[in-house]
Amino acid sequence: MNVQPKIRPTSRVLLIDEKDRVLLFRGQDPAKPEVRFWFPPGGGIEDGESAEAAAKREVAEETGLVDFELGPHIWNRRHIFTFYGSHQDVREKWYFARVANFEIDTSGFTDVELEVMQEHKWWTQEELDKTDDFLTPRSLAPLLRDLLANGLPPEPITVPV
Repeated sequence: MNVQPKIRPTSRVLLIDEKDRVLLFRGQDPAKPEVRFWFPPGGGIEDGESAEAAAKREVAEETGLVDFELGPHIWNRRHIFTFYGSHQDVREKWYFARVANFEIDTSGFTDVELEVMQEHKWWTQEELDKTDDFLTPRSLAPLLRDLLANGLPPEPITVPV
């Protein structure tokens, strides 16, 4: 039996501080605890919610940051995988936001986030370039380097898994 994945519209935000560091969370699938990965704040778009509103809500829930200007929609990404026992077709809209460094407040985490997300870190470009850790997207290091060196794309681009 071939089960169709559940379509999950999602927003993600690359929060970049004044030192050009990007905020990432380390998570794991409780069903596969050996698989760990780093990803930026973000999550599912709720019914009736815009992608931009979801991006701001997710940043507030996952970091405590509420007073920031959400920048443009820069990337699209589609990823089909099984997470938390659910086969998902995740369709992400990625946004860019410049922020001053701030202390992360995870008190807004949902129960799932509390189980899935273990730590957070502001990553430098050099750290991204050198890490063997699994980054989301996998090509985050060169993609971010290009963004910071050449500016934001005039239209969203599709990035690989």
